Amino acid sequence: MKIGLLSDTHGFVDKKIYNYFKDVDEIWHAGDIGNIKVLDDLIAFKKTKAVYGNIDEFKIQNYCKKELIFSINNHTIYMTHIGGKPPNYNKEVIHMLKKIKPDIFICGHSHILKISKDKNLNLLYINPGAAGKVGFQKYRTLVRFEITSNNVKSMEVIKL
Repeated sequence: MKIGLLSDTHGFVDKKIYNYFKDVDEIWHAGDIGNIKVLDDLIAFKKTKAVYGNIDEFKIQNYCKKELIFSINNHTIYMTHIGGKPPNYNKEVIHMLKKIKPDIFICGHSHILKISKDKNLNLLYINPGAAGKVGFQKYRTLVRFEITSNNVKSMEVIKL
């Protein structure tokens, strides 16, 4: 399964995203969507899984959950907006990581792209950075990858 991952759009979706994600099976959005139109546009384009972030309005919070736990090709994924980073996860997240033992943990919020293996918790950590225009990030970024039954592969960082 091919995944297009983004976060922190803050109400702006660059039209290039549709080209970069044209061949993905699903889009995952790790929060701070910004407005319901962004979410509606992504859902109209591809199957979309999303969590709400700290700036998201009630309409988005009513549609999305604070966190998602799901499985794809024998991999457990845990996604939330505010998570921290290895090894400094926030208290709520570290509790969940130890409880559910996901293979992949995805969060946003920091606007800082980071992909790393957390050897202590035996998981792949992915923060796709920020795809929107709001924030201090130097680059707007997306991540594209594939999940097979054996592994996560073809990890690509895309600068907008």
